[in-house]
Amino acid sequence: MAGPRVLDYRSDTVTQPTDAMRHAMATAEVGDDVYGDDPTVNRLQDKVAKLLGMEAALFVPTGTMGNQAALWVHTGRNGAIVAETHSHISFYEGGAAALLYGAAVLPVPGKAGTFAPADLERFWLPRDPHFAHVKVVAVENTHNWSGGRTWSAAQTRTIADAAHDHGATLHLDGARVWNAAIARKASVASLCKGADSVMVCLSKGLSAPVGSLVAGSADFVAKSRFARKTLGGGMRQAGHLAAAGLVALDTCVERLADDHANAKALAKGLAGLGFGVDVAATETNMVMADTTGTGWTAQGFVEACKKAGILAGRRDAGPVVRFVTHRNVSAADGKEALERIAALRPAKRPLK
Repeated sequence: MAGPRVLDYRSDTVTQPTDAMRHAMATAEVGDDVYGDDPTVNRLQDKVAKLLGMEAALFVPTGTMGNQAALWVHTGRNGAIVAETHSHISFYEGGAAALLYGAAVLPVPGKAGTFAPADLERFWLPRDPHFAHVKVVAVENTHNWSGGRTWSAAQTRTIADAAHDHGATLHLDGARVWNAAIARKASVASLCKGADSVMVCLSKGLSAPVGSLVAGSADFVAKSRFARKTLGGGMRQAGHLAAAGLVALDTCVERLADDHANAKALAKGLAGLGFGVDVAATETNMVMADTTGTGWTAQGFVEACKKAGILAGRRDAGPVVRFVTHRNVSAADGKEALERIAALRPAKRPLK
């Protein structure tokens, strides 16, 4: 007997491409992108550069590759990167900076994923052989670990100014900056202003099957092209993938507001079931549910949800479980998920 219909809240990366994306992929005009000859890739790169307010952009297979190519260029393969303690660059990219190009990542504790210029003061050390010289400051908007929290344009500019005042660059990990723009009712370009480079993803809430871009000055992008090739990201007829990205940008940005509304409703429902959820802090499409005091461990709750046909994931080794809303889970699906979770609760006993 078949189990319940699966409601997949593990990530917005599980989104399926739309019919329009599939058609665009099948009919895309393509060339060899390593030679710069793919017209669809070139259109996508030009479009994203303009949207971000940058001179140029480069199509890469993944967001992690985009971040690492950018940091490779900015550090010159030595020195240090300052990033928030639980940012994707610090926490979720496998120590790539140290492994790939010999740069240290220095963690700065944040509040809701953000930090201020004063928090950077301890990193502006004298030139001394004891210290790795800070070459880059990185910010993440939205901040995954904190539950999709956003940076304002003003916050990013103040960090950019502080970095520039000390001879460092600013890199913006904007994997979900489209969500931040919708949540803050701001243009993406305004949220990127002051950054020397930006990485954006198309394969999360925008529902494209593959692809990210890294953007900055023309010189930066030329150097990033070398880093991309060295990292194994030089694709050939990549226009088949870029075509889906063009459709995503034209059709799937504004609808992110639906994901945010669905996340807010899910947050309220989980809070009502006794989970620790900061409903007011649910700004975008992520809900962080703390199992402390419910009787569940995070792993036990994830496993119980899976048996009930709900897929979620642990944020880390602690008690928090992450739910991510996206185009392929509706408002009705959210209500059904809450009903299934409520049914897991034994009567007159705590959750366990």
